[in-house]
Amino acid sequence: MEEDVILKISYRIKEIRKERGITIQELADRAGVSKGLISQIENNRTVPSLMVLIDIIKSLDVDLNQFFKDISASSNKAPVVVKRKAEYESFEKEQALGFLYQRILTKSIKNSTVDIVLLELEPDATRPMVTTEAFEYKYILAGNIKYIFDDQEIELSAGDSLLFDGRLSHTPRNIGKDKAMMLIIYFFEETRA
Repeated sequence: MEEDVILKISYRIKEIRKERGITIQELADRAGVSKGLISQIENNRTVPSLMVLIDIIKSLDVDLNQFFKDISASSNKAPVVVKRKAEYESFEKEQALGFLYQRILTKSIKNSTVDIVLLELEPDATRPMVTTEAFEYKYILAGNIKYIFDDQEIELSAGDSLLFDGRLSHTPRNIGKDKAMMLIIYFFEETRA
Protein backbone atom coordinates (compact mmCIF):
# COMPACT_ATOMS: atom_id res chain seq x y z
CA MET A 1 0.00 0.00 0.00
CA GLU A 2 1.35 3.44 -0.91
CA GLU A 3 2.38 5.49 2.13
CA ASP A 4 0.36 8.50 0.96
CA VAL A 5 -2.72 6.25 1.15
CA ILE A 6 -1.73 5.10 4.64
CA LEU A 7 -1.32 8.72 5.74
CA LYS A 8 -4.73 9.63 4.29
CA ILE A 9 -6.34 6.72 6.16
CA SER A 10 -4.70 7.80 9.45
CA TYR A 11 -5.81 11.41 8.99
CA ARG A 12 -9.33 10.36 7.97
CA ILE A 13 -9.78 8.23 11.11
CA LYS A 14 -8.64 11.10 13.32
CA GLU A 15 -10.75 13.64 11.41
CA ILE A 16 -13.97 11.59 11.66
CA ARG A 17 -13.35 10.74 15.32
CA LYS A 18 -12.92 14.43 16.20
CA GLU A 19 -15.90 15.52 14.06
CA ARG A 20 -18.12 13.08 15.95
CA GLY A 21 -16.76 14.05 19.36
CA ILE A 22 -15.47 10.55 20.07
CA THR A 23 -12.47 10.25 22.37
CA ILE A 24 -9.56 7.95 21.55
CA GLN A 25 -10.59 5.74 24.48
CA GLU A 26 -14.21 5.54 23.27
CA LEU A 27 -13.10 4.54 19.77
CA ALA A 28 -10.71 1.97 21.20
CA ASP A 29 -13.49 0.48 23.33
CA ARG A 30 -15.90 0.33 20.38
CA ALA A 31 -13.29 -1.31 18.11
CA GLY A 32 -12.01 -3.69 20.79
CA VAL A 33 -8.43 -2.42 20.63
CA SER A 34 -6.17 -0.45 22.97
CA LYS A 35 -6.17 3.32 23.29
CA GLY A 36 -2.45 3.25 22.48
CA LEU A 37 -3.07 1.48 19.18
CA ILE A 38 -5.65 4.08 18.09
CA SER A 39 -3.19 6.86 18.97
CA GLN A 40 -0.38 5.15 17.03
CA ILE A 41 -2.62 4.66 13.99
CA GLU A 42 -3.86 8.27 14.04
CA ASN A 43 -0.30 9.56 14.37
CA ASN A 44 0.98 7.28 11.61
CA ARG A 45 3.26 5.38 13.98
CA THR A 46 1.86 1.99 12.98
CA VAL A 47 -0.24 0.46 10.22
CA PRO A 48 -3.22 -1.61 11.41
CA SER A 49 -4.12 -4.99 9.99
CA LEU A 50 -7.02 -4.99 7.54
CA MET A 51 -9.42 -6.50 10.08
CA VAL A 52 -8.51 -3.94 12.76
CA LEU A 53 -8.88 -1.12 10.22
CA ILE A 54 -12.35 -2.37 9.25
CA ASP A 55 -13.36 -2.64 12.93
CA ILE A 56 -12.19 0.94 13.55
CA ILE A 57 -14.05 2.31 10.52
CA LYS A 58 -17.24 0.45 11.54
CA SER A 59 -16.82 1.78 15.09
CA LEU A 60 -16.91 5.30 13.65
CA ASP A 61 -20.33 4.46 12.10
CA VAL A 62 -19.05 5.16 8.60
CA ASP A 63 -19.79 3.15 5.48
CA LEU A 64 -16.57 1.55 4.18
CA ASN A 65 -17.19 2.81 0.65
CA GLN A 66 -17.75 6.35 1.93
CA PHE A 67 -14.62 6.18 4.10
CA PHE A 68 -12.40 5.19 1.16
CA LYS A 69 -14.18 7.37 -1.43
CA ASP A 70 -11.56 10.16 -1.57
CA ILE A 71 -8.58 8.02 -0.61
CA SER A 72 -6.52 6.87 -3.55
CA ALA A 73 -2.88 6.41 -4.41
CA SER A 74 -1.22 9.23 -6.22
CA SER A 75 -0.74 8.43 -9.88
CA ASN A 76 2.18 10.82 -10.27
CA LYS A 77 5.27 8.65 -10.66
CA ALA A 78 7.70 11.47 -11.47
CA PRO A 79 11.31 10.57 -10.63
CA VAL A 80 11.92 13.96 -8.98
CA VAL A 81 9.64 15.14 -6.19
CA VAL A 82 9.68 18.81 -5.19
CA LYS A 83 7.82 19.95 -2.11
CA ARG A 84 7.79 23.68 -1.32
CA LYS A 85 8.01 24.88 2.27
CA ALA A 86 4.46 26.29 2.02
CA GLU A 87 3.22 22.77 1.19
CA TYR A 88 4.55 21.15 4.38
CA GLU A 89 1.66 19.69 6.38
CA SER A 90 1.48 20.56 10.08
CA PHE A 91 0.24 17.79 12.34
CA GLU A 92 -0.05 16.87 16.01
CA LYS A 93 1.18 13.85 17.87
CA GLU A 94 0.44 12.36 21.26
CA GLN A 95 0.07 14.71 24.25
CA ALA A 96 2.95 16.90 23.09
CA LEU A 97 2.96 20.53 24.22
CA GLY A 98 5.29 22.91 22.41
CA PHE A 99 6.04 20.41 19.61
CA LEU A 100 5.37 21.66 16.05
CA TYR A 101 5.66 18.85 13.50
CA GLN A 102 5.69 19.54 9.75
CA ARG A 103 5.64 16.64 7.32
CA ILE A 104 8.00 17.34 4.41
CA LEU A 105 7.60 14.18 2.37
CA THR A 106 6.40 10.60 2.67
CA LYS A 107 7.19 8.11 -0.06
CA SER A 108 7.11 4.33 -0.45
CA ILE A 109 10.34 2.93 -1.85
CA LYS A 110 10.25 -0.80 -2.68
CA ASN A 111 9.53 -2.57 0.64
CA SER A 112 9.88 0.45 2.87
CA THR A 113 8.49 3.92 3.46
CA VAL A 114 10.41 7.07 4.25
CA ASP A 115 8.63 9.84 6.18
CA ILE A 116 10.54 13.14 6.43
CA VAL A 117 9.46 15.61 9.11
CA LEU A 118 10.62 18.91 10.62
CA LEU A 119 10.13 19.24 14.38
CA GLU A 120 10.37 22.51 16.30
CA LEU A 121 10.66 22.24 20.08
CA GLU A 122 9.84 25.15 22.36
CA PRO A 123 12.11 25.47 25.43
CA ASP A 124 9.34 24.10 27.69
CA ALA A 125 8.10 21.39 25.28
CA THR A 126 6.98 18.14 26.93
CA ARG A 127 5.53 14.79 25.96
CA PRO A 128 5.58 11.27 27.39
CA MET A 129 8.03 8.60 26.27
CA VAL A 130 6.89 7.04 22.95
CA THR A 131 7.77 4.23 20.57
CA THR A 132 7.56 4.12 16.77
CA GLU A 133 7.47 1.18 14.37
CA ALA A 134 10.39 2.66 12.42
CA PHE A 135 14.05 3.43 12.56
CA GLU A 136 14.46 7.14 13.29
CA TYR A 137 17.20 9.46 12.06
CA LYS A 138 17.43 12.87 13.75
CA TYR A 139 19.57 15.77 12.49
CA ILE A 140 19.74 18.79 14.78
CA LEU A 141 19.30 21.97 12.73
CA ALA A 142 19.28 24.47 15.62
CA GLY A 143 19.44 24.47 19.39
CA ASN A 144 20.39 21.92 22.03
CA ILE A 145 18.41 18.75 22.57
CA LYS A 146 18.64 15.91 25.04
CA TYR A 147 17.33 12.59 23.76
CA ILE A 148 16.03 10.50 26.65
CA PHE A 149 15.85 6.71 26.45
CA ASP A 150 15.00 4.25 29.24
CA ASP A 151 18.67 3.58 30.00
CA GLN A 152 20.54 6.64 28.70
CA GLU A 153 20.40 10.34 27.87
CA ILE A 154 22.25 11.86 24.90
CA GLU A 155 22.86 15.60 24.45
CA LEU A 156 22.93 16.89 20.89
CA SER A 157 23.72 20.29 19.35
CA ALA A 158 23.22 21.81 15.89
CA GLY A 159 24.95 19.60 13.33
CA ASP A 160 24.80 16.43 15.47
CA SER A 161 22.72 13.45 14.38
CA LEU A 162 21.26 10.31 15.87
CA LEU A 163 19.91 7.06 14.40
CA PHE A 164 18.00 4.53 16.52
CA ASP A 165 15.30 1.87 16.49
CA GLY A 166 12.08 3.72 17.29
CA ARG A 167 10.79 0.71 19.21
CA LEU A 168 13.04 1.92 22.03
CA SER A 169 11.03 4.15 24.36
CA HIS A 170 12.24 7.73 23.80
CA THR A 171 11.50 11.45 23.93
CA PRO A 172 13.45 14.63 23.11
CA ARG A 173 13.82 17.65 25.42
CA ASN A 174 14.90 21.12 24.40
CA ILE A 175 17.61 21.95 26.95
CA GLY A 176 18.33 25.40 25.53
CA LYS A 177 16.68 28.78 26.04
CA ASP A 178 15.63 29.17 22.39
CA LYS A 179 13.49 27.14 20.02
CA ALA A 180 15.25 23.99 18.78
CA MET A 181 14.68 22.41 15.38
CA MET A 182 15.46 19.01 13.96
CA LEU A 183 15.00 17.12 10.73
CA ILE A 184 13.54 13.65 11.34
CA ILE A 185 13.52 10.79 8.86
CA TYR A 186 11.41 7.75 9.74
CA PHE A 187 12.24 4.50 7.93
CA PHE A 188 9.20 2.20 8.02
CA GLU A 189 9.74 -1.34 6.76
CA GLU A 190 6.68 -3.02 5.26
CA THR A 191 5.81 -6.32 6.88
CA ARG A 192 4.54 -9.12 4.71
CA ALA A 193 1.69 -11.28 6.01
